[in-house]
Amino acid sequence: MSDYPTLFSPLRIGPLTAKNRVWMTAHSTQLVKDHNFTDEHVHYYAERARGGVGVITMEAMAVHPTTQPYKGKIFAFDPAVVPNYEKLAAAVHEHDTLLLAQPWHRGRETSGTVNRLPVWAPSSVPDVVYREMPHVLVDEEIDELVNGYVLAARHAVEGGLDGVEVHGLAHGYLLGQFLSPATNHRTDQFGGSFENRLRLILDIIAKTRAETGRTKIVGVRINGSDGGVPGGLTNADWARIARAIADTGLVDYISVTRGTYIERMDIYGATPQPAGFQVEDTARIKAAVPELPVVVVGRMNTPELAEQVLAAGQADMVGMARQLIADPEWANKARDGETTSIRPCVGANWCMASIVNSPLACVHNPAVGRELTLGVGTLTDAPAAKRVAVVGGGPGGMRAALTAAQRGHRVTLFEQDAELGGQVRLIGRSETYAEWQGITDWLISQLDRTDVQVQLKHRVEAGELLAEGFDEVVVATGSTPLKHGWSSLRPASWGDGTTVPGADQWNVYSVAEALSGKAQIGPRVFIFDDTGARQPVVAAEYLADRRHEVTLVTRLPQVAPDLEASRDLQATYRRVRGKGIRFITDHEVDAVVEDSVVLRDVWTGETTTHADVDAVVLSTGNAADDALYHALKGRLPVRAIGDCVSPRRIFNAIWEGELAGREI
Repeated sequence: MSDYPTLFSPLRIGPLTAKNRVWMTAHSTQLVKDHNFTDEHVHYYAERARGGVGVITMEAMAVHPTTQPYKGKIFAFDPAVVPNYEKLAAAVHEHDTLLLAQPWHRGRETSGTVNRLPVWAPSSVPDVVYREMPHVLVDEEIDELVNGYVLAARHAVEGGLDGVEVHGLAHGYLLGQFLSPATNHRTDQFGGSFENRLRLILDIIAKTRAETGRTKIVGVRINGSDGGVPGGLTNADWARIARAIADTGLVDYISVTRGTYIERMDIYGATPQPAGFQVEDTARIKAAVPELPVVVVGRMNTPELAEQVLAAGQADMVGMARQLIADPEWANKARDGETTSIRPCVGANWCMASIVNSPLACVHNPAVGRELTLGVGTLTDAPAAKRVAVVGGGPGGMRAALTAAQRGHRVTLFEQDAELGGQVRLIGRSETYAEWQGITDWLISQLDRTDVQVQLKHRVEAGELLAEGFDEVVVATGSTPLKHGWSSLRPASWGDGTTVPGADQWNVYSVAEALSGKAQIGPRVFIFDDTGARQPVVAAEYLADRRHEVTLVTRLPQVAPDLEASRDLQATYRRVRGKGIRFITDHEVDAVVEDSVVLRDVWTGETTTHADVDAVVLSTGNAADDALYHALKGRLPVRAIGDCVSPRRIFNAIWEGELAGREI
């Protein structure tokens, strides 16, 4: 018997039955080509179906050309999707998993940059992210919108899918913009009263059901709350909306999420957003529609939490996206009692950041989007077992050691520190980012299942590796923080061996030194950042939590702009400013003079002196620690991975570690 009996019990959803209560919710993949699905999609969704998921809702699909935030969007209104639906359905149905389409329109939460069309909305209120003034929809355009939903439903049926999830009500998208008094200022039949604001939604649901008939599933995705939107819809409002939709008798389930683009962490929930943060709102929706299956989402990462919520009757299905990106076998592992082998979602939101410029990726699952070549079952035994040395026990080195060992090689992993983890271990020292330790904890747990010999506190040199007779070496020695203090506006100074005056003082530290807990840092700290990345913010929070007075200085126009891509910039600013951390933008360090710091305005050149500064922390990049690689090159088969090639991201180190382990 399963340890999670409710989670792994079947559930009737309208005319069909889900084999269990695990629902993969919709999320962008950017595997799209020519506004259509690809073979990569087929392998991606089939991998999650094979991993035991009961229901999959595929990524949001445009019902009209005006909803194109980027090129990688499926056109659900185009009949060209039908043959690919058939491929997807065949691949997913092989594993007894239900597959749904999700037609949707973003409304004002987009721009016309890609499609060169006006942004559509019920009223001309710009979005906080895209800031483009929308075109107010007229009756003929509303008819076009409805027809797009109708075509999407028709194509889903023709393509052999199991149903349709009407989207656009949640997350502040177009139908939600009609529902909310905050964004609907109309005085016609679609504005004003609750009934008028609901009119368009009920029309779309009715016409969707007319297309699908009663042999297919029709569901809707709604919010449990709009979050902190002034004048927005509350949990009570959404419960009323859910009840009105249920009263039509036309829908088979309701999927509940939360938030709009005004507070994006209500949608995406990066760490440190707690697990199950949407359960209470969803439970009240469930109470309003007891006759309908209700899906709960919001960092529902563990089977223990899933079982608890389902057994309590707070929801009927557990939805997840990022956890199934991280580990497509989550359901099977939970069912079979292999929970310790589940690769956790740590809320790093690299999946969100990746789709800005490339297909979907996960910070520590290299196979995402490449399931055919790197997915489950693709790892083959090595032609001949070799003695392999991996030098460096950060995430890249551990990944290389694990993959090589799984292929049958005899691996020794050398780490000069007393514990594995590298820079991820340091980031995890901040209470806010403690969850990131899940990346290295999982790798360590998997290494423990192999015969890899781990040698800690062992700084290995080239001579030892040569003398020991290793067949191949993977160098994952990482990088060393730069402490010269120069910003990237001064490239010549990076190569002349000089430092910013005073940068070599005893009270100037790197981020790594600040996070180590070993440095004796005084109460008032200035952190200078030239990278725009997360690490200086991590250091700032770590120090502020220890009662230091922290000022974050950057030569950029804003602090940590990289966090925009991972969608947690707003939440991070709110959190760090709430801890009293001050920001100074558009400045670089001109000098450190004993207990004062001189800053220079990067635009005017004007300098200002800040007195009584006890410590300065520099975040100006790292230098690759590649000496061992060059010492071995030409003398032994050797490859370098991660930061010792070029200091970059956790994702790059793990990706290169996986490839190295497969190539040996």
